[in-house]
Amino acid sequence: MCIRDIYWAFSIFLLSICSIYGQNVALYNQFNGRYDFTFIGNTMNVAENTAFDPCVILTSSSATYNLNPGDVVESAYLYWAGSGTGDFNVNLNGTPIVAERTFALTWANSGLPFFSAFANVTSLVSATGSGSYTLSNLDVSSFLNPNNYCVNGTNFAGWAIVIVYRNDALPLNQLNIYDGLQSVPTALTINLSSLNVIDNADAKIGFVAWEGDRNIAVGETLTINGNVISNPPLNPANNAFNGTNSLTGSTTLYNMDLDIYNIENNIEIGDSSALIQLTSSQDFVMINAVVTKLNSQLPDATISIDEIIEECNSRLIQVNFTVYNTLSTNELQSGTPIAIYANGEFIQYTETTLPIPIDGSWSSQVTIEIPDTIPDGFNLLFVVDDDGTGTGIVTELLENNNTDQEIITFNSSPSFNELQPIISCNQGLTSGTFDFGNYDELVLANPTDTFIGYYESNEDAENDVNAILNTTNYLATATPKEIFIRVENENCFAITSFLLNVRNCPPTVYNYVSPNNDNYNETFFIKGLWDIFVNFELEVYNRWGRLVWQGNNQTDDWDGFSTKGFKLDNELSPKGTYYYLLFLNDPDYPQPLTGFLYLEK
Repeated sequence: MCIRDIYWAFSIFLLSICSIYGQNVALYNQFNGRYDFTFIGNTMNVAENTAFDPCVILTSSSATYNLNPGDVVESAYLYWAGSGTGDFNVNLNGTPIVAERTFALTWANSGLPFFSAFANVTSLVSATGSGSYTLSNLDVSSFLNPNNYCVNGTNFAGWAIVIVYRNDALPLNQLNIYDGLQSVPTALTINLSSLNVIDNADAKIGFVAWEGDRNIAVGETLTINGNVISNPPLNPANNAFNGTNSLTGSTTLYNMDLDIYNIENNIEIGDSSALIQLTSSQDFVMINAVVTKLNSQLPDATISIDEIIEECNSRLIQVNFTVYNTLSTNELQSGTPIAIYANGEFIQYTETTLPIPIDGSWSSQVTIEIPDTIPDGFNLLFVVDDDGTGTGIVTELLENNNTDQEIITFNSSPSFNELQPIISCNQGLTSGTFDFGNYDELVLANPTDTFIGYYESNEDAENDVNAILNTTNYLATATPKEIFIRVENENCFAITSFLLNVRNCPPTVYNYVSPNNDNYNETFFIKGLWDIFVNFELEVYNRWGRLVWQGNNQTDDWDGFSTKGFKLDNELSPKGTYYYLLFLNDPDYPQPLTGFLYLEK
C-alpha cells in the first residue's frame, strides 16, 4: 500500500500516483511428470505490523516439513525477503546460504526499498527430509528506524521453501514455478498456455507473498479464468493476502502468505490455457513466487544433432539425429514433422516414424544435399514439429525448445603443388635410378597439410599400404614410371603423382685398347652404348683416314683387328693412334661423336 492503517483515507488518493518498481513474476522452472508441491516457511515478525507496533523483527524462525510415504524431493527453492536493500547471507539449519538470485522493489511514493533473495537448497532438504527447518541470521534491523518502515507499518521479514516432490502414485502433472518480485496494488496476470487438461482433479495454485495485512480487505482477489477463488474462513474472497498459511491453518503468519488453493472446479477438461489474475485495491502486497499444478498431458518434442558425416569434396552430408520426448506428460505422435534449414533456407523435410513414449527418444539419419547457393561455413538447423513453413502440428508443453543447430564447414581435400617429372640417365632398356626424397616438401601447397608417403600404384596410395622406403636411390626397371603421393589434412586426403623418365645420356668412351690377353682393355669399350643406343654405328679409321673397322649393335667391340682397308681382314692393326666416328642415330644427337683412340700391342 502507499499509506497504511491510520493513513487509509489518504491512501485512496495516493493509489493514483503511486508507482511500484520490481521484477515481473515470470516462469522460472517447469516440471512435467508425477510431481506435486508444498510450502514451508515462517515470518520474522512478532505481530502484525502497524504504524504503532514496537517495530521488532526477529532474526530467526522455524517451520516443520513432513514427507509423506513415497514422496521424493525433486527440488527445493528457498526464498527470503524483508524491508531494506537486503541481507543476502543467511543460515538454514546452521548451513550458510548465499543468495543465487536477488530481487528488489521500490515503493516509489516513499522511496522505501524491499528485497527478496533465492537459493537452491535441494541437496540440503533432500538430505534432511522430514523435520524442523530453521532460518537464521536474517537481519533487517539496520534498515529500520522510526521515520521509515516503522511509521508506515511496512517493517517485515520472512522466509519460505517451495518444495517440489515426485511420487509414483501421482497422476501426470505439469507443475510451473513463477517468481520475481512484483507488487499487487494493480492486477498481476499470468497466462498458462500449451495445456491439454484431461482431468481437473486436485488442480491447485500456491503463492509466496509478502507484506499482506489481515485488517485490510479491499479488492484483494484471486481469479482463475475469471472466477474468484477463496478458502473461507482462512482466505475470504476479498482478502486473499491476510497473513495466513493454508497448509498449517495458521492465521499468525504476520505480513506474509503461504497459501495453496484448490482450483479444480475452475479448470475444464480439454482446456488449452488458463488465466490467473491477482488484484489488490489498497493493501501493498508483493508476490515472490506462484506455483501451479494441472493434470495436463502433452508431449514435448526436442531434437539433437548427434553426428554429421561428410564425404570429402561433396555437398552431400549425412546427419544422425535424435528426437526426444523427455519432461513430457504424453507420448509424441508418429509423423511429427522435422524441417531442415541451411542459413535459414528450408532445404529438406523428414518426420518421425514411430510414436515416442514419455521420457523416450527416437533416432534416425538423413542424407542432405546442400544447394550450391549455400556458402561454406553455413548454419545447419533442425526443427522438430515444423513442416517447413514454421508451422507445427503438435500441441506441446513447450513450443520454444524444438531446435538444434551446427555450423558446417565442407570437407575439402588438401591442395598440392604440381610436381615436375624427374629425368635420369637410361641405364638400359629404359631403366634408371632416381632420387625424389625432397618431393615430400615440394608437394605441400599448405604447410598445415601432411605428407604421408610415396607409392607405386594409386590403389596403394588410396589404402596407404606398401609405401616406397628407398626414395633417394630408387631403381625403376622400366620407364616412364608413375609415382603416387598421398597428402592429408584434418579430414581428407588427396592423391597426386609425378613421372620418372629416362633420357639417353652421352656414352663414355674408353679410348685405350691393348689386345694382349691380360684381360684389361682388350677391346674398344664404350659405356652406355649397347643397350641404350641400339641403332648406333661405329667406324674406326687409321691416321691416314682409311677405314679399318666398322660395327654396330650386332657386332662385337673392336679388338684391334682390321676388317676393312687394304690389309687382309682379321689382321691385327699396327699400334698407334686411330680415330673413330660414332653415329648414335638418336634425335638428341644428330651429329656423330668423334675422337681418337690408341692401340697398343
